Amino acid sequence: MKNIFFIIILFFIVPQAYSQGCVAIRSTGGMCTMDHHSDSSKWQISINNRYFKSYKHFIGTVEQTQRQTLGTEVINHQYTMDVTIQRKLSSRWSLMFDLPIEANSRSSLYEHNNVGRYLTHSFGVGDIRFALYSWLWNPDKMPKGNIQAGLGIKLPTGNYNCQDYFHITKDSVRLGPVDQSIQLGDGGTGITFELNTFYNLSHQFSLYGNFYYLSNPQEVNGTSTTRGGIASSSAIKNHSDVMSVPDQMMVRGGVNMMVHSFTFSAGVRDECLPVNDLIGGSNGFRRPGYIVSIEPGVNYTTGKINFYAFVPFAIVRNRTQSVPDQITTALTGVYTHGDAAFADYTINIGMNIKL
Repeated sequence: MKNIFFIIILFFIVPQAYSQGCVAIRSTGGMCTMDHHSDSSKWQISINNRYFKSYKHFIGTVEQTQRQTLGTEVINHQYTMDVTIQRKLSSRWSLMFDLPIEANSRSSLYEHNNVGRYLTHSFGVGDIRFALYSWLWNPDKMPKGNIQAGLGIKLPTGNYNCQDYFHITKDSVRLGPVDQSIQLGDGGTGITFELNTFYNLSHQFSLYGNFYYLSNPQEVNGTSTTRGGIASSSAIKNHSDVMSVPDQMMVRGGVNMMVHSFTFSAGVRDECLPVNDLIGGSNGFRRPGYIVSIEPGVNYTTGKINFYAFVPFAIVRNRTQSVPDQITTALTGVYTHGDAAFADYTINIGMNIKL
C-alpha cells in the first residue's frame, strides 16, 4: 500500500503546461517523474489528451466583454495528444521523450477583412522534447520527500509556418501563415529546466510542487504575421511583422488526498509567456501573458495503470504589454496594449501505463 501511495504521489507532481488561447503557451510534455521502487517496471508510457475553447478577450486583466456582444471575438478550439515515453535508468535517474500531436482551428472576422467569419486550421506533430531527470537525494533514504531536477532540449519539429486560406472578399482568398496561437511549433531549439518536489504529510495527505522553464534563445522564426499580405510600415517599425520564439514558464503546487484507489488533488497553477526572454532578444510578434488557475484533479490506480482527469479553471487572466506594444508606445506617444483570447478552463484526461 505504501508503494502504491508513493507512485500516486509521483503521478501528481507531473508538470504540464497548457496553451491558453491566443497566449501560445505550448505543451511541456507528459510524465516527467518516475517512482524509485525496485519493481520490474523500467518503462512508462503516458497519453494525455487536452482540449479547450478560448474566446474571452483581455487587455491586461480587464475582460473586453464588448467583443462577444459585437460578435467580433476570436474563437480557438485546440486539442493536443501528448504521447510520453520514459525509461528508468536507476532508482535515481530517468530519461523522457515527449511527442505532441495537435489539431487546432481558429474562427475570426478580422483575419478575413471582416467580410465574414471563417475558419483556419492546423494539424500535425508539434515540438518534441527529450529530458534527463535525477532525484537530488537518494530516494531510498528520502521516502518522505525529495526534489527532482530535469534538464531537457526542445527541438523545432513542429511546423511553425502552417498555412491556410484567408478571405480577401467573400469570393477570393489568399494563402498565408495561420495565427501564432495555432502554429504547431515555435521554430526554435530550446532548453528546458524543471524542479519537481513532494512531501508526505501522512499516509493520506501529501504536498507537491513543480517549476518548469523553457528558454528559447532564438529571437524570431521568420514566419510572417501578415496572413499572406504585405507588412505595414508600423509592423516593420515595431518588429511585429514576423513571429517571435518566446520563452515560457509554469509554477504549480497543491495537496493530494488518497482514498482507497483514488487520489484527489487540489492546487494552483500559474502559466506564463514572458514579455522578455531569459536569453536572447525579445523582438517579434508574441502575445505575452499569464494565467492563474485553480486545479482540481482525480486519479484512479489499478495494477500498473493510472487513469486521471483534471480541469484547471482560470481565476486570473492577464495579457501583458508586449515588446512591439512598448515600441509603438515610445514611437507614437500613445499607450498601446494588445489583447488576447483566453479559455475559462482546460479539460485533461489520460492514462499512465507501467511496463
